[in-house]
Amino acid sequence: MENESYNYIHRVNYYETDKMGITHHSNYVRWMEEARTSFLNHYGFGYAKLEADGIVSPVLSVNCKYKHTTTFDDEIRINIEVEKYTGIKLSFKYVMLNNKTDETVLTATTEHCFLDKKGFPIIVKKRFPELDSILKSLTIEKS
Repeated sequence: MENESYNYIHRVNYYETDKMGITHHSNYVRWMEEARTSFLNHYGFGYAKLEADGIVSPVLSVNCKYKHTTTFDDEIRINIEVEKYTGIKLSFKYVMLNNKTDETVLTATTEHCFLDKKGFPIIVKKRFPELDSILKSLTIEKS
């Protein structure tokens, strides 16, 4: 499982495009959330499970570099990897590619933390040792 990446496919919807016929830049952030949710579900620790167990994981930062435009009906392959994991904070790395041309359309990162429902940081290893182990094994940048 070490350094395993995960791919999620999103097809651009008409409503995601703007007057110029290209995907509005804000939608890429939504697609990252879709990919991240699918990724966590794949490993058995989706947001629904975490929240049911009293853990939330807010976004601390988003950094995007737009490379090429996408348009209605393009199929976008979103490669997501755990870039860094400290036990309290988690960073994901995303590479979005046009599935037909393999052209990179966006590179991005997001940073998250783990909090209890009162907003206090939690140490994942203590609450979810299995999730901690999975995230450590998937991390590109070892601490």
